[in-house]
Amino acid sequence: MKLALLGYGKMGKTIERLANERGHSIVFKSSSNMSQGSLSEADVAIDFSTPKTAARNIKACLELGIPVVSGTTGWLKDYDEVIKFCEDSNGSFIYASNFSIGVNLFFNLNQQLAQIMRPWEAYRVSIEEIHHIQKKDAPSGTAISIAEGIMKHSSKTGWKLNEAEEDAIEITAKRIDTVHGLHEVVYASEIDSISIKHEAHSREGFAIGAIVAAEWLQSKKGVFTMKDVLRLDT
Repeated sequence: MKLALLGYGKMGKTIERLANERGHSIVFKSSSNMSQGSLSEADVAIDFSTPKTAARNIKACLELGIPVVSGTTGWLKDYDEVIKFCEDSNGSFIYASNFSIGVNLFFNLNQQLAQIMRPWEAYRVSIEEIHHIQKKDAPSGTAISIAEGIMKHSSKTGWKLNEAEEDAIEITAKRIDTVHGLHEVVYASEIDSISIKHEAHSREGFAIGAIVAAEWLQSKKGVFTMKDVLRLDT
């Protein structure tokens, strides 16, 4: 498979190394200050760029008929527009706030736990996320996805950053150097607490998940999620 890498920072370089190990080739790579290769040769593009450039990058690929896997966060105000563009162009697209296979299993577990906890109103739910100090957005896209999963199966109507509110899920965001990503959901009552946690040990989990998604998407048309890739709805 020939891959284009949109965004060639630490994540892009990790994807490049692991993709090469899996027998794929990188035919195009770009960042804010460089562009190398030929985008039109790519079978699939993997986007880990920036919130300002993600929508433009995705559309450029879809115009060329190139399927896109996007893990950039912070651009979702343009999500509906991009999805319509993909559908109108008969394109192929997967967005995930986190491509780690472990995190996507955690998303599924989070929703199951939310269903179990719904009748037990004595437990107040909260989320904590910790990332490295270079991460620009807060809360993380992963934490928002976790909150949305809880909201589907609870009376909560939204989330608040570093703020407790009766109808909202409090998300605490911390930035600590060397932390690749930690997300914990806690249900706390006066007498006990129940929690589930996912902790990333390196960037490789995110990179492998994005490559697996690209391999899966190559021959398909439509808009998909990691649930489709991992068959979590079956």
